[in-house]
Amino acid sequence: MENVAIAAIIVAAVAIVLQALFMLGLYRSAKSMAAQVAGLVEKAEPVLADARETIEQSRRQMTEVTGKANKVLDSAQAQVAKLDEVLTDAASRAKVQMDRLEMVLDDSISRVHETVAVLHDGVLRPLRELNGIATGIRAGIAYLFGSRRPSVAQATHDDEMFI
Repeated sequence: MENVAIAAIIVAAVAIVLQALFMLGLYRSAKSMAAQVAGLVEKAEPVLADARETIEQSRRQMTEVTGKANKVLDSAQAQVAKLDEVLTDAASRAKVQMDRLEMVLDDSISRVHETVAVLHDGVLRPLRELNGIATGIRAGIAYLFGSRRPSVAQATHDDEMFI
């Protein structure tokens, strides 16, 4: 049994040595990785600092832009409200003016009709009556002083019209 115990101790010693070698290899790998990571960290720190600064500046600028945009929107909304008031007022005034214009046109047309009626009754009717009287007087004078017999040419012409 001693041999088995010695063999087990040798196997255990070899295993411990192998484990120590593996641990030494892991230590060297970790140490080289740490050196590489330290180099990366040194290079990344300025980039990260710039990124943080850029993010902060962007945040401030976005806050300013948002504030200004809100002010512009509020101003635009106030202007639209004023424009709506002006358009409503202009529309109501235009409607009132159109109503007044319609009344003036109706009044003007009725006055023109009245003027035409007065002109017809006051001027044209007496002119027609005078024209009728003058025509009657001419016909009377033509009958009194004219020849009573129609000429041959006139009689032939009158007969041809009825044939």
